[in-house]
Amino acid sequence: MRPRGVPVARSTRAGLLPDAGVATVLVLALAGVLALLGAGTASLAAVAVARQRAASAADLAALAAAERAAEGRPAACARARRVARLVDAELLTCSVAGEVVDLVVQVRPAGQLGRLGAASARARAGPPGGR
Repeated sequence: MRPRGVPVARSTRAGLLPDAGVATVLVLALAGVLALLGAGTASLAAVAVARQRAASAADLAALAAAERAAEGRPAACARARRVARLVDAELLTCSVAGEVVDLVVQVRPAGQLGRLGAASARARAGPPGGR
């Protein structure tokens, strides 16, 4: 005879005790981990894309500014700013020394990551052997 208050173990069709929903909890935990990994991977990809966009924007802006370097710093940097804006970048610094242009641009990642920071890149352009 069993003591009062002790539950009776009921068997399932296979003759085993019921799992009481443990599998559901494990599947939900695994789904949560996979969702976090997916979000982390997507964030890293967005940051990498922003970095590449910044590098491309810097190169384009530097080449465009180098074309106008002979006209002086204001003309060259205005051209660099215009080109950077066309590719959704922001020109941070621009310097011209002779025919060589050195500049830094910044690109913000898309979405909520843009609030956390921006990717920047530096580029230099001018004639071969220019200093």
